[in-house]
Amino acid sequence: MKKLLLLIVFILVSNLQAQQRPKLVVGVVVDQMRMEYLYRFKNDFSENGFKRIMNKGYVFHNAHFNYMPTYTGPGHASVYTGATPSVHGIVGNEWFSRTTGKERYCTDDESVQTLGDGTKAEGEMSPKNLLSTTITDELRMGTNFKGKVIGMSIKDRGAILPAGHFANWAFWYSKTGAFISSTFYGEKLPDWVTEFNYQKNYLNYINQGWNLYKPAATYNESDADDSPYEGKLYGVDKPVFPYDLKKMYEKNDAGVLRVTPFGNNLLADFAMKAIEKEELGKDENTDFLAISFSSTDYVGHVLGPRSMELQDTYLRLDQTMADLLAYLDKNVGKGNYLLFLTADHACAENANFLKNNKLNVKNIEYKEISKAIKKFSTDTYNEDFVTNYSNFNLYLNKTKIKEKGLEYSKVEQSFKDFLMTQEQVKKVYDEEEITHSCGNDYYLDMIANGYDAKEDGNLVILDKPGYIQYGPTGTSHGTPYAYDTHAPLLFFGWNIPAGESHEKKYITQIAPTLAQKLGITFPNGSECEVLEEVFVTKKAK
Repeated sequence: MKKLLLLIVFILVSNLQAQQRPKLVVGVVVDQMRMEYLYRFKNDFSENGFKRIMNKGYVFHNAHFNYMPTYTGPGHASVYTGATPSVHGIVGNEWFSRTTGKERYCTDDESVQTLGDGTKAEGEMSPKNLLSTTITDELRMGTNFKGKVIGMSIKDRGAILPAGHFANWAFWYSKTGAFISSTFYGEKLPDWVTEFNYQKNYLNYINQGWNLYKPAATYNESDADDSPYEGKLYGVDKPVFPYDLKKMYEKNDAGVLRVTPFGNNLLADFAMKAIEKEELGKDENTDFLAISFSSTDYVGHVLGPRSMELQDTYLRLDQTMADLLAYLDKNVGKGNYLLFLTADHACAENANFLKNNKLNVKNIEYKEISKAIKKFSTDTYNEDFVTNYSNFNLYLNKTKIKEKGLEYSKVEQSFKDFLMTQEQVKKVYDEEEITHSCGNDYYLDMIANGYDAKEDGNLVILDKPGYIQYGPTGTSHGTPYAYDTHAPLLFFGWNIPAGESHEKKYITQIAPTLAQKLGITFPNGSECEVLEEVFVTKKAK
């Protein structure tokens, strides 16, 4: 009888502990999303998507990334590890590695193979380059590996890095139109994924084409169609609606879906199927679904932040979010899931747009920068000492410099002096300055947070605000300026109070906040700073 009573008490305590966690955590990262989009497009959103999250959840209006470079790989890694690239090691999407002397992609792994209908290169991916644990890793360990973790995205890095090292699965989109994975996660795709791929759902979106979601008058927050700041999708004559996606597909492949809002729609369809088939949120062990919507980034890069296409993408994503929330309400239950929404970075205004509105900036072609640096080297030393220039990092060949009998510090200083003569350059920092950053220079601290001495360059360039290392149309990101760092940060659902804050916060606070909410270990690279505002226990309705 005593043993039976102890067993009953144990079960009751276990159930009580389980109830102190949500059944499902849903992490939503919207690639290249500015916080400003939630303001600019607000009047055109429905009541059940972004507005529902903002009105019923907690909104951090002034959340930022705290490092440079602000790219997709580092952004996803930082959201989920609570650390900066200097700790978690993902210092770019791809970068020239000082350690290996070769280009490195953030999720490359030649030791694994493609699972599913994708190319060899598309599937040789894993999280092995990520040096610290994620909140998803800690949840897996915190539930004794009973809670499921699944990551998914159109981009491989948007799925793999959030899912972490211990994920059950990560899935990403192939140019074949299928969601694929790698043997890092298993020997074959789950049957439901194979079935989803067999249905070729992407064709439904391609065949319908892309026209305006709402009446044209709705888009008065954007430039007119066929703006001079827009690039062209897949060789169209003009960047104007409607877009014949079927024609684009016939001349290319299913990758065309990425650069339309429908990449987000297809991913949401896949996410809801994952919730159903993997039975996420159905037992006492908390599960985690990490979703990264990538089409916003593709559209933004090509067409820019002021394009009608970009606005249309967000109006459609608003409805997608409404559908996802309704699905979660029905299948997991209101109050049973915790959702957060953020971005991996924001983006700059198109430099020509700014220039034509009388701000003295311009775009600088990346290849021209690299060419100018190499020319300086050969003109000055009759030798090309430049190993690589990328991601604002300049790598110098110390071996060549030594062989020439030159003093490295003087050569390095000459490159710094040359770079400071360039119109776009505000400052140039060397490795010693970066690694000995002491808090007196805001932008130096941002660079130091994104710098790994084993991987990054000998010099790091800080451009002036508004200048962009990109082409004349569309936009990009990567700098430590507010237009690249200011991202949305919203919490909604289980044990989240309704409210808002305008105090400056950091994206690296998301993971430790979740750790405290769930009662699990902090990710091991995190500085453990939490967002105290979401610890009020009143639930959102």
